[in-house]
Amino acid sequence: MDSRRSFLKKTTAITALSLAPPAILNAGNHHEAIASFLEKTPLQIEINGTNYKLLVDPGVSLLDLLREQIGLTGTKKGCDQGHCGACIVHVNGKRVNSCLTEAVENNGKKITTIEGLAKGDKLHPMQEAFIKHDAFQCGYCTSGQIMSAIACIKEGQAGSPEDIREYMSDNICRCGAYPNIVAAITEVKNSGLPF
Repeated sequence: MDSRRSFLKKTTAITALSLAPPAILNAGNHHEAIASFLEKTPLQIEINGTNYKLLVDPGVSLLDLLREQIGLTGTKKGCDQGHCGACIVHVNGKRVNSCLTEAVENNGKKITTIEGLAKGDKLHPMQEAFIKHDAFQCGYCTSGQIMSAIACIKEGQAGSPEDIREYMSDNICRCGAYPNIVAAITEVKNSGLPF
């Protein structure tokens, strides 16, 4: 099922192409131009250890693919402009704003979402630390916070509370749980647990 955004993109493109002068359309055959624009692109991607072969609309974001096509709704849509961090996932081990990344840019890559962290009933150490330190209130930003927190340690940016705060500054928590988030990250970093 197409999203509203996808529908608007397609109808805008169809309108633009239908009004374009023939010279702009190279051969004047706007039907072929419209058909090629609307074609879906093949995508092979690994998400949380599962391989997917998909057809995706050109321009669909990784976030919308995860939420709307795959059904992984743990990754949240916040600002949809890369400013809040609610949509953070890991792409080949690096944190990425999935709202700013086109799905087709991730062909052949490995994606990890919040749903891919736990091993059965065993939570990831960072998930456990967030619960222990009450590092969330409403919970909306929590998945993005946890994904960034893991990257913070993996990328060697958790040397001090100041370093952690700087690294995590791209993740907004409207409830103000920042001190608890820093405490959770510090505990996991100091535990020396591999993850």
